[in-house]
Amino acid sequence: MLLKLATTHVPATDLGYLLHKHPGRVAERQLSFGRSAVFYPQATAERAEAALLVEVDPVALSRQKSRAATPENRPLEPYVNDRPYASGSFLAAALKDAFGTAMSGRSKERPELAAQPLPLEAEVACLALRGDLERPVRWFGALGYQVVAEPLELDPLYPEWNAAGQHWVRLRLTGTTTLAELLRHLYILLPALDGGRRHFYVGEDEAAKLERYGAGWLETHLERSEIIQQFLRFKDVIDQARERLNLPQATLPLRAHSARLDRVAERLRASGETRILDLGCGEGQLLSRLIPTEQFRVLTGVDIHQRSLELAAERLHLAERPELQVRVQLLQGSLLYPDSRLRDYGAAALAEVIEHLEPHQLPALGAQVWGNLRPRTIIVTTPNAEYNALLGGGLRHPDHRFEWTRQEFRSWAQAQADQYGYAVRFEDVGESHPEHGALTQLAEFTRQADGAGT
Repeated sequence: MLLKLATTHVPATDLGYLLHKHPGRVAERQLSFGRSAVFYPQATAERAEAALLVEVDPVALSRQKSRAATPENRPLEPYVNDRPYASGSFLAAALKDAFGTAMSGRSKERPELAAQPLPLEAEVACLALRGDLERPVRWFGALGYQVVAEPLELDPLYPEWNAAGQHWVRLRLTGTTTLAELLRHLYILLPALDGGRRHFYVGEDEAAKLERYGAGWLETHLERSEIIQQFLRFKDVIDQARERLNLPQATLPLRAHSARLDRVAERLRASGETRILDLGCGEGQLLSRLIPTEQFRVLTGVDIHQRSLELAAERLHLAERPELQVRVQLLQGSLLYPDSRLRDYGAAALAEVIEHLEPHQLPALGAQVWGNLRPRTIIVTTPNAEYNALLGGGLRHPDHRFEWTRQEFRSWAQAQADQYGYAVRFEDVGESHPEHGALTQLAEFTRQADGAGT
């Protein structure tokens, strides 16, 4: 991965004093995940350009023990992935290692220049981006940069990298600011744009980093709540950052999602079941709500994305809590195909899952969950498309393949119940608008004693 920093300040070779790296030398560093090198492709009085090249050791990465999978069930992803090439937390860590003094705004030889806004350019050769393609433009644009985010074509041999909501772009920034501010912006926003994916545990230290390197600009950023959530990912750490930055709770709109998961957890407890499947468990938000309930003797999360399972393992602290490993397991798998590991569970939840599937895949989902696994209780939540009129219209997430009205959801759910021998009841989750209904709709299926299904 490659980051280039340039200036046309005269003399441009003063960039070496600001970065504390001599233009005539190559500065190499060993890192825990590989190595870095700083060198100058160009160094004249009119223009100077410094390059930070980071080489991640893919063999070392592949040998890291996955905390979310057993050895016999470990997928290909640790061996073939974008981490050695796509800039995110690795590049941010290397940037701080190489330019830590420059990030502090100090320069022994040019102290007045370190505090002076300069014409600066930055280019990230390949940036991993989760979310919409306009996010880098909005986030950096709000800080005064001119931004170009050019999508990159992917290797057609790895179609699974084309997951909706995941992109790779070449990022170019130009603007007038201090070098320290540019480095701090990159240090926070690069991993945040990558959806907070880290090569290390995200804890209180990350909230402290956000406070230190976000000071003076993040508090007033128009999309600060989204940046904080993407940078930190976990609600407890987000709350720490909110307190450190003195941000009101209203700037972090987590309540709707929390209310939805809280309600699913309540219905699972009410079912009386002890063996629970969280189908499409993502990063473990629902599982974290179920673990404190002793009623649940076995909790199994299933997701098709290995990275999501790794994040779930971090969220649940499975490696640090061996007592949980008896009750909690995380499995990689598809919800569309028979899987004998998922049999004999009393209840299953699909919380905000069905809308991520293509409509033509729903019959296979029904055959697998309702027809094959047949838990006694199934709880499904999905967005209410009618409520979107109050949110500006359109789909709520770029990875959603559809969103249903209340009638569409009820028709589909009733058809599942009729076909596979279940009774179904419906409820709204969240405050209900008199015309558009509630934000979320829930269906609870109960298997009939004499319903063998078809």
